[in-house]
Amino acid sequence: MVFLNLARMAAVIPNVTKLTSRVIRVLGCNPSPMTLQGTNTYIIGTGKRRILIDTGDADIPQYINHLKSVLKHEDINLAHIFITHWHHDHIGGINDVMELKDYTKYCQVWKYPREDQKDELPVNIKFEYLKDGQEFSVEGATVRIVYTPGHSTDHVVLQLIEENAIFSGDCILECILDLKPEIIYPAHGNVIHNPQEKIQFYIDHRKQREEQILNVLKTHSDKTFSPMDIVAQIYINTPKNLYEAAAYNVEHHLTKLLKENKIKQIDSTFQYIAPHKI
Repeated sequence: MVFLNLARMAAVIPNVTKLTSRVIRVLGCNPSPMTLQGTNTYIIGTGKRRILIDTGDADIPQYINHLKSVLKHEDINLAHIFITHWHHDHIGGINDVMELKDYTKYCQVWKYPREDQKDELPVNIKFEYLKDGQEFSVEGATVRIVYTPGHSTDHVVLQLIEENAIFSGDCILECILDLKPEIIYPAHGNVIHNPQEKIQFYIDHRKQREEQILNVLKTHSDKTFSPMDIVAQIYINTPKNLYEAAAYNVEHHLTKLLKENKIKQIDSTFQYIAPHKI
């Protein structure tokens, strides 16, 4: 999930960064209000055969050039590609990456299955499907798959056992807090060290935002609101060019509130349900 204040506060992320002896970050070169400076993709391992986590957006030649340069410089190839979830800024570049045939000839591509595949990008790739708790190893790196639905129904995070680290994708949730990682490698923004306090901040922030959304609907219970209507009410100090990202976050909260029968949906708008009407 994107936290809008980070869009203005984050330090500049280089195109390629060797973060540790076993983790190289390659920036997706796809900046936007939703992706911040771009999608972080990660090459992990220390041997000839390595793992790539996420592939950025489609049709970003700068990213493919940076990725190819790293693979060539390190004299490595890819054993596995893991997609954290189906959103275009994570899966979109998979065709372009797989076109690097000198480095992907024996590479398997993995993601968690979705119940409803209709919105998934039409990629001409054979996917292997992940299971919760599944483990994979290459030289210098062992990763464990942790299923974390919420941001999307197929979202996973990956635990890097050797570093007690998490590749969090777009997920900051209580389940990550329970894993007690020492490092978080996020899909957007900078690496987070000793992240327990920050994770708890995100959780508290999310709960506070949900209360604000519900309060808007409850205060005006005779009216219906679109996600953008709600954004205008509660993101007063947020620049308007970030409203789209804010509306995306609001939609996630509304989905949760719908499941809890606290609100109802009327076409593309939402209305509070008084408890006695449920």
